Amino acid sequence: MKHKSILLLAAKAVLTLTTCVLICWIAPWLYHFATDRTHRTPFTLYSSVTGEFASIVHENGQNSYIGQSGQRYTEAQFDSILPMFYYRQLIADERLPDTLFGQAINPRTIQTENFIFRTMPAEVNKKTIPLYPLLESMSGRVDLEMPSDVFRITGKGIEFIDMESNRTDTAKSRLFTDALLRKGFRFPAQIVSGNGTTRKEYDNGYLLTDSSHKLYNLRMVQGRPYVRKIDMPDGLIPEHMFVTEFRNRRWIGFIADNRQRFWVLETGTYQFRQVELPPFSPSNTSMTIIGNMFDWTVILENQENGMLIAIDAGSLRKIKTMKTAQPTLTVAERIGEKIPQLRFLSPLDKKVFPYFN
Repeated sequence: MKHKSILLLAAKAVLTLTTCVLICWIAPWLYHFATDRTHRTPFTLYSSVTGEFASIVHENGQNSYIGQSGQRYTEAQFDSILPMFYYRQLIADERLPDTLFGQAINPRTIQTENFIFRTMPAEVNKKTIPLYPLLESMSGRVDLEMPSDVFRITGKGIEFIDMESNRTDTAKSRLFTDALLRKGFRFPAQIVSGNGTTRKEYDNGYLLTDSSHKLYNLRMVQGRPYVRKIDMPDGLIPEHMFVTEFRNRRWIGFIADNRQRFWVLETGTYQFRQVELPPFSPSNTSMTIIGNMFDWTVILENQENGMLIAIDAGSLRKIKTMKTAQPTLTVAERIGEKIPQLRFLSPLDKKVFPYFN
């Protein structure tokens, strides 16, 4: 009887704890579900034509086209002040200019120079399997092909593993390990960044940092290793790296350092250029860059606020800034923000773990 009483008390304790957890999880969720409303963030880009940001705002069931100063535009006028983004519509309307700001432009030039880059904390912070495909960078073919093996970097070297047989290619592994060692690489790697996909026009390989935070570019060229040690400005320690393979081929990658500065690494010269942005950490802030040959619109957003920054595409200096519109909260929504809610999924990563927001 004594054992049964203990088991009954334990069962009641577990049931009580489970009930409390469910209440903490479901009750606030139901409250938010009943009181929250959809908040639309206006689509906004910087216009070099007007020298200010311009937004598409949804008002009374239709779109309104408004400049940062309050100037209102028709849809056709909005296309004209953002010619690099709406160039296809301007071509269809036969309104695309031949020159802009003294530079000749045409559809091919615009397509080559336009790019979109996006990074989110959930992607940066998620756990990944440290196996990477190394594509052939100079195959002579238009279409890239996935290799039959993947590589991993250990404390002793780089290992290539055949995916079908699951065996290590000893000769290839030794060849690439020796190439890295000759350039001064110290195993293991701290950061391995690349785009292991064929959904791109060319391949820039991988950006690697070794155990002493030195930076290298690793590629495979006609079956053989290409390793380039990259000199960095004093005090720069990469924290996050993103290999870029845009059509204009101007950059090898974007780099965020441990001091929350943002850099571009130029193709050919391997020179670093700092982008004039506020402190930025990819682990807690999302970044979207919509760029063209004249300017970039950079959108930074985290859980607290958001900001748009216009960057000159040539100098990479800041032109203008604008805070994203914050929604006007109702009394119910303000109350809802103060209620602690048990959650199991964090917007900053893809881990399933209980926490209170």
